[in-house]
Formats: sequence, C-alpha cells, structure tokens
Amino acid sequence: MKVVIPAAGAGKRLYPHTYTKPKPMVYVAGKPIIGHILDKAVDLRPDELIIVVGYMKEKLIDYVDEHYSDIFKKITYVNQEQQLGLGHSIYVAREAIGDHPIMIALGDMIFKGGYSDFAKLHACNGKCSGSIGVKEIDNPSRYGIVYHDGDGRIEKLVEKPRESTSHTGIAGVYFIEDTPALISALEQLMNSPRKGEVQLTDALQLAIQAGSNYRTFEVSSWYDCGRPESLLEVNRLLLAEKTRSSWKPRNSLLIEPVCIGQDVEIENSIIGPNVSISDGARITSSIIEDSIIGSHAEIRRMALRSSIVGDGAILSGKANSLNIGDSSTIEF
Repeated sequence: MKVVIPAAGAGKRLYPHTYTKPKPMVYVAGKPIIGHILDKAVDLRPDELIIVVGYMKEKLIDYVDEHYSDIFKKITYVNQEQQLGLGHSIYVAREAIGDHPIMIALGDMIFKGGYSDFAKLHACNGKCSGSIGVKEIDNPSRYGIVYHDGDGRIEKLVEKPRESTSHTGIAGVYFIEDTPALISALEQLMNSPRKGEVQLTDALQLAIQAGSNYRTFEVSSWYDCGRPESLLEVNRLLLAEKTRSSWKPRNSLLIEPVCIGQDVEIENSIIGPNVSISDGARITSSIIEDSIIGSHAEIRRMALRSSIVGDGAILSGKANSLNIGDSSTIEF
C-alpha cells in the first residue's frame, strides 16, 4: 500500500501564520502538523509515501527529508501547481500512485489513533473498492457527507450540502483498493465543463454510480488543524498524550502539560498548562497559558492566554490574547 498526503494548500484560514510557511508546517504540540501525521503513518510501513506539495513546498520538503527520509522506504513529492481541490491533488499524483492500493490522509487532520488502527477497520470490511473513515457531526454544510445503508455500505456521497438528512461526515482518511476506478472518475471530472475545484467526494460518487462498492468505518477522534481556534484545541489534546517535559527552567515554574523546544530560554516566568514553545524562543517575566509560541519568538513582561504567536515575533508590554503572525514586532 502507498500513502498519499495532499499538502499543497496555502492554508488561508490560518493567516497570518501561513504567510511565511505552508499549513502542514504550522507548529503544534512540539512539531509541525505534518510531523504528527507522519508519526502516525510509520506503523503502516507503506511501500511509498507520496506527498502532494505546492505552496512554499521547499520548507515542507526540507523538513520531511531531514526528519523522515531514514524512516520511510521511499518518499515521492508531486507538485500541484494550482490548488484546485482535493480531487485534483490525487489526480496530479496518478502516475506515482499507479494501480496500487492507497491510503489518503489529509495534510491538516491529526487522528488520536494511528493509521494502522484504521487499516484494521478497513480490512474488517472485507472485499470492497475501498473504505472511508466517518464520524457523526453537527454541521453537515462544512463536510463531505455520507449516506449509507444500515450495514455500512455507502449509497451516496455529497460535498458540503446546504441541507442534509445525514450527519455522517467524512473524517479525512480514505482507503482505496480500486485505484483505477477512482482515477477514471477523477479524469471524468477534469474533462467535464464544470468549473471550480475538483472534489474527491464527487469522484467517489461517480465511482459508486459506476458500480464501485465503498464502505465506512468509524473514526472516534479527529483533530482539525485548519483554523486558529481548533489549532489551540489540538494543541491541548496532543499535549495531554505526551510524557512530562524534562526541561529544567531557571527561576520559573512549568505547569504540565507543556512542550519546550531546543535552545529555549525561560526566566522568571510561569509556563502552562497547555503551552507549546518552539526552538529558540526567549521568554522573560511572563505568564503563558493555553498557547502556541513560534520559533525564535521573544516575549517580555506579558500575560498570554489562548494565544498563537508566530516565528520571530516580539511581544513586550502587558496582558493580551493575541494571534500574531511570523516576524511581527509589537510593543505596548
């Protein structure tokens, strides 16, 4: 099996943090989003890891090559010059995919369990064209929606319907056995006169109409890293799974869970709970709770809560709740 990770998007919902880095490289709970995703894919031992890149691709490629080239057998990067939807990202990777079964894992979704757990659930579905991870959701208009019979066989898929009688949402992980049928459906969409993004949901629906048999499996917990408010929630949840920090502060107090990067300086401060601090940050005389602090950020005499501070930002002054982009300087 090959693993395909679409990671080409600009991540506009995470502006200003994605002005200077691709969305999968946004830092959360000790490492970039893509690092958490790849950690959970290791147990699958895929024949090949295919990452679809685009926006600021060099930063993502450099990180993956440095940290994962010795872990995965083969890593292939496919360039998506125009970000025209999830379906389009799979279509541009068709030559790398070939006829092999694939698992598709979205580049901004982190799951509590490993992908090997999902592979077992897919195997329990028996012989089928593929399986799609699903979860009951409250807002169908924001997700691909699945209509299925009582036995888990998918009858229909609709992308972000305005109204829906189903609340079974696609959770962002797919196992595809019949890849030629999916690629054929994607080609139909690419050659159709319709405009706009090419959705994977629409291609899967075409494949089902042509006779493909897709089934579902339940996903208990997913972490959507696509929005600032959800990013802080993901940070809290992932930090809760980590072991206690071994970092020794100077004249400071750490309230677990926290995650401290390399070459971080903290003095006369209270850090935590639920704080991630990236490499090279400097914090003095501050109180920080429930926040993500980017690399080489400097924070002086601040009280921060529920804040995201980008790489190289400088904060000096008084208490606030902030969402500060990379390389910013703010003085109060």
